[in-house]
Amino acid sequence: MSNELRFNGKVAIVTGAGNGLGRSHALLLASRGAKVVVNDLGGSSTGGGRGSEAADKVVAEIKAAGGDAVANYDSVEDGVKIVQTALDTWKRLDIVINNAGILRDTSFQKMTEQDWELIYRVHLLGAFRVTQAAWPHLRDQGYGRILFTASAAGIYGNFGQANYSMAKLGLVGFANTLAIEGRKKNILVNAIAPIAGSRMTETVLPKEVVDALRPEYVSPLAAWLCHEDCQESGSLFEVGGGFMAKLRWERTRGKVFKLGRAITPEAVQKSWESITDFTEATHPTDVAAGLQPVMDNLTSQSKGGNEFIDVDAALGYQFPETTSSYDERDLALYALGVGAAQDPLDTKELQYVYELHADGFRPLPTYGVIPALNIVIRSAAEGKQAPGLNYGLDRVLHGEQYTELLRPLPPKATLRHKGRIKDIFDKGKNALVLTEVTSYDAQTGEPLVRNEITTFIRGAGGWGGNRGSVTDIPPPERAPDAVITEKTHENQALLYRLSGDWNPLHADPEFARNFGFQRPILHGLCTFGYVGRHVIKAFAGGDPRLFKSIRVRFAETVLPGETLRTEMWKDGDRVIVRCKVVERDKVVISNAAVELYQEVPKAQAKPAASAQASAPAPAGGDSASARVFEAIRAYVAQHPELVGKVANVYLFKLTQPDSTWTLDLKNGAGTVQVGAQGKADCSLELTDADFLAMTSGKADPQKLYFGGKLKITGNVMASQKLGFLAKVGSAGEGSGAAKASPAPTSGSGSSTAGNGRAPAIFKALGERLAQRPELAREVGAVIQFHVTEPQGSWVVDGKDAPGVREGKADKADVTLRLSDEDLVALVQDPQAVQRLFQYGKMRVDGDVRIASRLGFLKQLI
Repeated sequence: MSNELRFNGKVAIVTGAGNGLGRSHALLLASRGAKVVVNDLGGSSTGGGRGSEAADKVVAEIKAAGGDAVANYDSVEDGVKIVQTALDTWKRLDIVINNAGILRDTSFQKMTEQDWELIYRVHLLGAFRVTQAAWPHLRDQGYGRILFTASAAGIYGNFGQANYSMAKLGLVGFANTLAIEGRKKNILVNAIAPIAGSRMTETVLPKEVVDALRPEYVSPLAAWLCHEDCQESGSLFEVGGGFMAKLRWERTRGKVFKLGRAITPEAVQKSWESITDFTEATHPTDVAAGLQPVMDNLTSQSKGGNEFIDVDAALGYQFPETTSSYDERDLALYALGVGAAQDPLDTKELQYVYELHADGFRPLPTYGVIPALNIVIRSAAEGKQAPGLNYGLDRVLHGEQYTELLRPLPPKATLRHKGRIKDIFDKGKNALVLTEVTSYDAQTGEPLVRNEITTFIRGAGGWGGNRGSVTDIPPPERAPDAVITEKTHENQALLYRLSGDWNPLHADPEFARNFGFQRPILHGLCTFGYVGRHVIKAFAGGDPRLFKSIRVRFAETVLPGETLRTEMWKDGDRVIVRCKVVERDKVVISNAAVELYQEVPKAQAKPAASAQASAPAPAGGDSASARVFEAIRAYVAQHPELVGKVANVYLFKLTQPDSTWTLDLKNGAGTVQVGAQGKADCSLELTDADFLAMTSGKADPQKLYFGGKLKITGNVMASQKLGFLAKVGSAGEGSGAAKASPAPTSGSGSSTAGNGRAPAIFKALGERLAQRPELAREVGAVIQFHVTEPQGSWVVDGKDAPGVREGKADKADVTLRLSDEDLVALVQDPQAVQRLFQYGKMRVDGDVRIASRLGFLKQLI
C-alpha cells in the first residue's frame, strides 16, 4: 500500500514484549519495517522467576515473517543494558515503548512493603532507567518517540491495586514532563491506558472479558503515536476493545475568594456548589493555565463582606436584561394610588387619570420608579438575587430613592431594563446596597428613566468597608416657599399596592402586628408620589413634563389616613423638600430635592422602519384588515338604518402592524375612515391578528376581552351594538364573522373547580411523617392549612404527636390560607412560599417564621 505507515530504518525497544501487549506491539512494528529489541525478563506476572523463552519466541515469529529483531532478557531496572543492545546491534535507537509490568494485588490493609516496592521498581523505576539511558541518544540525533503504559486503575483508582495505581498514574506525570523537555529536540512523549487481555488482567477481569479484549486492538494506536508523522505529545489515551479516546484534565470554574479577608471553613461550605459545579468546566493544558486563576487573584484585593454580603461577588453585577409594558390604565391606577384627582373637577389633576382629557393624558413622572422596582420585587420574591447578596426580605428596608426622567414618559410603552449593583456601603451595624436600573424605550432604544434604589440591610454591616458619602440636603432656615397639605385615605395602601408592591405589610392587619406595627402602613413610594405631585403643582404650573428628577430619604412610616404636609423651598432649578405627618409631627421624607426642566425635553425620533410600520394602512390597501374595513364600508352603505340604531362612533386601534380606523354610525349616512376622526364614543384596541380572527369567527370576542387581548375604553356598552359585524363577514378572509359583541355580559363567569389535589397531598404527607416523624419535630409547631377552590382544612402536628389530620386545630402556631393550585406549587417547590406570600397568594397568620420551614412537603406529588 502506497499510504502505509512504515518504520523502515527505525529501531524500537519494547519492554515486556514476551507476551500480551508487548508482543503485539513488537510484531506490528516489525511488520512495518522497524528493527525491534524484544525485551522480556521471562518471569511470572507477579514478578517471580526469569527465563529467555518468551523473548526468543517473539523474535522467532518476527524473523519468520521476514522482519528483524533481537532478544534481550535484562530486567528493566538494568535499562542501560537494554538500550546498549539496540546500539550494539543496529548503532541507533528511535522508539522506546515502556510496557513491562507486574501485579501484586491485595487490599491496602494487607499490602506489604515488598508488594509496594516491587511494583514501584518494575513500573516506575524500570521505565525511568530505560528512558534515561535512551534519552541522550535521542537528543543527539534530534528525534525520538517514547510511549508509557499507564492504566485505568491509575486514572480512576481500583480496589486492591493501591501500589499499581500509584505507579501507573506516576507514569502519566513522568510522560507529561518529558513531553515538555523533549519538544525542542523532536522527542515526543505520550501515554496510553490500555484495556487488553493479558496475564495481568486475568486477575481483575472475568475470563470471557479477557478473551474479548485482544491486544491487537491496542497496538495500532501505539504504533501511530510512535510514527514520525505523528506530532501528538504530552497526551493520555484510553484504548481497548475497539475504543480509542484522548483524556484531558477538567476542572470546575471554581470559586475565587478575594485575598485580604478571612477564608473560613464555613465560607468554603457555603460556596461548595460553585466549587464543585462542572456546568462551566475549564480544561487547563499546562501549569501556567492551571495557575492562572491564582495569579489573577493575587493582583486583586478583597473589598470585604460577611455572611450576608460578599462585596467582591456582588459589586458591579449586571442583572439579566428584562422587559415590561404599561399603558394609560396602569398610569391612571398609579396616579389614584398616590392621591391624584381627589377633586375630580381639578383639570390639572384629571390629566393624570383620564385618557381623553382635553389637554391630553399626561403620566405622573414618579411612575418611572414602578417598572424598575416591580422587577426587583418580583426577582426577590422568586428567590433571584445578585451573587453575593445572601439576605432575605426580612432584613430589607427601602432607604433612599433617586429617579431621573430623561424625557417625559409616553402614555404607553414597552420598556427594556438594564440593572447593576452600583455601590455597597458599610454603615457599621447595617449596610446599604445601591442598585441602578436604566429603562429604555424598547422600540427606539432611547433611555427614558434612570433609577437608583438604595436598600437598607439591617444587621448586614460591620466588615470595615467603604461607608459612602453623606448626601444630606438640609432645608433652608426660612419659611417654606410653598406648602401643600393633603390627607391620605384610609384605604390608600390598598389602592397603591395595585401598582405592584403586594407586600402584606401594607394590607394585612395581623401581618402588620406581627412585625410590630399597629396596623398596615403606607408604602414609602406612595408618599414619594405625593411629594412629586405636590412639587409639580407648586412649581411646574401643573405640567408634569417639566419634572426632571427626585431624590428622597425615607425617614419614618406613614399610616393610611394620616395627613401629609409637604414643605418646599425653591433653589434655582431645584426644589428642596421635606414631608411630615401632621398628626404626629414626624418627618417622613427628608434629604429630598426635586429638579425641574426649564422646557419640556423632546423625544428622539423613532427609526424609519418603525415609523413606517406605525403609519395607518391605506384604505382599500392590500392588508387583510383593510379588506375587512372595506367590507364594513360597503355594508354600512347598504344599511343606512344602522346610524339610527347604533348612534355611536367607534375607534379601532390595531397593532402589529399599527393602523387606526374610525367607524362613524352616529352622523350622516355613516362612514368608515382611516385614522382617528373626531371624538369616539367607544375605543377598541387589539392586535391586527386578533381583529382578523375575531371578524372571521376564529376568536371569541369575550375570550379576547377576558384574556386581556381586547381593551375597550369609553362607552363600553356601546360595543354591544356591534353585533351586525356577524353579517358582514371578513372580505378576503372567508365568510365567517364575529360571533358576538365584544363587551362581556354580567354573570358570564363560571367555576370549573374539580375535587382538588389537597386530599391526596395531605394523605401522602401523613404517610411520610408516620415513617419519618423527625421531619415534623424539626418544625416543632402545629400548622393549620386552610385550602380553597375547593375548600378543605388540614392540621399538621409537629409537636407531641407528629402527623396529619383533616379538620381544624384547637390552637395552631401558624395558619396558612391558599388555593389548591397554589398548594400544588408549594409542594413542587417549598421555596415558593416567599413568592406566594409576596404576591398575596398565601396568607400567613401567627408565627410567620414557621412558614419558611416547609421542606417536609417537597416532592409529595
